Amino acid sequence: MFKKILIANRGEIALRIIRTCKEMGIKTVAVYSTADAESLHVRFADEAVNIGPAPSSESYLKIPHIISAAEITNADAIHPGYGFLSENAEFSRVCDEYGIKFIGASADMIDRMGDKATAKDTMKKAGVPTIPGSDGLLESVEEGIKLANEMKYPVIVKATAGGGGRGMRIIHEDSGFQKAWDDARQESAAAFGNDGLYLEKFIEEPRHIEIQIIGDSKGKACHLSERDCSIQRRHQKLVEETPSPAMTDELRERMGNAAVLAAECIKYEGAGTVEFLVDKHGDFYFMEMNTRIQVEHPITEEVTDFDLIKEQIKVAAGDPVSGVNYYPKLYAMECRINAEDPSHGFRPSPGKITNLHLPGGRGIRVDSHVYAGYTIPPNYDSMIAKLIVSGQSREEVLVRMKRALQEFVIEGVKTTIPFHIKLMDDEGFKSGNFTTAFLDDFDFSSI
Repeated sequence: MFKKILIANRGEIALRIIRTCKEMGIKTVAVYSTADAESLHVRFADEAVNIGPAPSSESYLKIPHIISAAEITNADAIHPGYGFLSENAEFSRVCDEYGIKFIGASADMIDRMGDKATAKDTMKKAGVPTIPGSDGLLESVEEGIKLANEMKYPVIVKATAGGGGRGMRIIHEDSGFQKAWDDARQESAAAFGNDGLYLEKFIEEPRHIEIQIIGDSKGKACHLSERDCSIQRRHQKLVEETPSPAMTDELRERMGNAAVLAAECIKYEGAGTVEFLVDKHGDFYFMEMNTRIQVEHPITEEVTDFDLIKEQIKVAAGDPVSGVNYYPKLYAMECRINAEDPSHGFRPSPGKITNLHLPGGRGIRVDSHVYAGYTIPPNYDSMIAKLIVSGQSREEVLVRMKRALQEFVIEGVKTTIPFHIKLMDDEGFKSGNFTTAFLDDFDFSSI
């Protein structure tokens, strides 16, 4: 087992990893930018190293600085968390070159699954259901129009290096193809430095359902059932739950088996997530694979009694996975609490938290790095807490979540708590009958 782990991240996920390491008897090293000097992950780690100024490009994304921090503290492993360098193949490769274990996917796995077109081709060859689309990148508008007519509109062009909804355009007819192509290429080049596009059939009335998997160094994998991530705004998840209201035992079995097949066919090591779109007919299609721990992993932990961070560390140290799949014993839901103003387009609201009260009681978990007097910096993602609620039924979880949200007090900045309270009262959401387009018609102005 590792003696000391450096956490190449910040905020709640850094604190989450530190807590598990302490329980496992592993020393921890926090890295931080000047903006995070007063953050809790710095305070609770055994050691802390300043790796640069506030901009992430000069600190949390600076590979030489992080490797130097690992070397001077004699860390024998690095956990990247999520975001930042967690899916950076070069970082994984450099760690290997310096003899530091990267607690995540290998550089080869990240390369293979990070490019969406390559990942889709890999899954198709493995027999995992994929969305009909182009074989690789589109070469021209003419080729795209020809394929669109063969697949039947609507279709969608996507950036091969995309994420967060950037570089994507839905097309309903031939006449709209050229503009969508130009806009998507321009946006993709600006955001990712890569203007490559591929084409897919646009799935109508989709739900976004992901399967949590974990694999070991011997190529064996298992799954921990699904998470429904359909409540999104501009492709950014706001609420996740498990089990999915749309799931049946038969569909869970098929999707779970497909996810394990996806992991085992590439001999995937570590925790990862296979993401699918599920259409109104119950057919599912591979969308992408995230080769890291997910923001929403706590709800899986709550319904399976399985510590994913601990298992990640054990697998990275050479332990095998059991090969036994895990199924939900409870219901759980996570609301992402962001320092944003939902009544004004979710505009970021950095600043000082003047008063804080966390909810409590049975079935309540709060993962957060903030405290009264903490100043939220404007340099990073605006998520400041995750409220996780579990219960015996979805109905119980909804009631408990609303109560917990009403008890959650954050003063000094605007947050998404009022939005979540309103969502818990929405009849469409309460019914469980929603798609990824649910929030398109949601009334944010009255929050």
